[in-house]
Amino acid sequence: MIEIKTAMDTGKHPLEFMGKLLCECDVKWKALEDIAEIYGGLRGKSKNDFENGNARYVPYKNIFFNIDVDFDSLELVSVSASEKQNSVQYGDVLFTGSSENAEEAGMSSAVTIEQKDDVYLNSFSFGIRFNDDIRFIPDFSKYLFRSRFMRTKIARTANGVTRFNISKARFKKIKIPIPCPDTPERSLAIQAEIVRILDTFTTHTAELTARKKQYNYYRDQLLTFEDGQVEWKTKVEIEWETLESVFHILAGGDVPKATLSDTETEEFNIPILSNGIGNNSLYGWTDKAKVYSPSLTISARGTIGWTSFRENPFFPIVRLLVLTPKVELNLKYAYYFMKTIENSYHVPKNGIPQLTKPMVKDIKFPIPPLNIQTEIVTILDKFDALTNSISEGLPREIKLRQQQYEYYRDLLLSFPKSETTV
Repeated sequence: MIEIKTAMDTGKHPLEFMGKLLCECDVKWKALEDIAEIYGGLRGKSKNDFENGNARYVPYKNIFFNIDVDFDSLELVSVSASEKQNSVQYGDVLFTGSSENAEEAGMSSAVTIEQKDDVYLNSFSFGIRFNDDIRFIPDFSKYLFRSRFMRTKIARTANGVTRFNISKARFKKIKIPIPCPDTPERSLAIQAEIVRILDTFTTHTAELTARKKQYNYYRDQLLTFEDGQVEWKTKVEIEWETLESVFHILAGGDVPKATLSDTETEEFNIPILSNGIGNNSLYGWTDKAKVYSPSLTISARGTIGWTSFRENPFFPIVRLLVLTPKVELNLKYAYYFMKTIENSYHVPKNGIPQLTKPMVKDIKFPIPPLNIQTEIVTILDKFDALTNSISEGLPREIKLRQQQYEYYRDLLLSFPKSETTV
């Protein structure tokens, strides 16, 4: 076993540390087509195949949101013994095949846990499997393909207008670094050390993220009305209505191309919103709003179900559903309730996953008295200020930890390049 100290142990800058780590071997850059096979996801599946499944598969969101596959969050599909479908294997790296923008296309997730039974891959995704002579630690792969320089390379292989698809022909030409390929023992030791350093950062971030989960737990307790665990729940009457009876439900329309600006101006000061989280939902600016009153928006594609609270006028476009109240209601209360169900929408698995008005209009919505709605909002606003404030609380700490992790990740994975590297 080769003993290697970390940059933090030695007090050296990561670049100096990596130079010493690699001083006894070369880094070779090889095209993916030369070192791995690319395989596709499920083929020939209908809507019915996803309703009563007998086999597990990795869904699109699992890959998008996790650097390594979460095997506790798989879904089911029907696969017969006679079918020839590709199953994922330990060491594979899975990729989303498309997204609403090039920067988020081709997100990766490594298979870091061996599975006894076959696990398949979502049809809108693909995987790579390294050749037998290429020795990559799966946990090294999960960091490598999410590094900034690899994400930039992958995004360049996507093309499209309203939806961006990875070009497999371009993707397979991407070159990746292989440290010390001629000395496998040292190569694996270097990979393991990089993994150990980065795992330290992600563990700290995970601890902070666990506190956010605690907030979500208390939020869900306050907004789950069947169990009566909160004292006041047994003393008030809850009315259950459908979303359609409580809200006007509007589907977003086409981009107003004749009055579209990439930047905010005195004339074009109405935000055009699409799906996405935070600032990623801003598409551009226009001169006239379509929604003037405070409302909620629900992402209909991509980050399906993501709910946002909107106070100012805006123009919604495709991939968004908009909810404006028909009845007297504390809209912030409605926002908090809709956040509790944003991962439970039943979206067809075949075709491009999409949430539509008919899919949400009959969802049951609980309406306690207004004073109880206000009490819930007061409690959750305090939690929210602690966990979601930009300038204070956990998100600031999580963001700083994430930035620190990404800084070291990109430095540790910035292997020296040859003149022929692309």
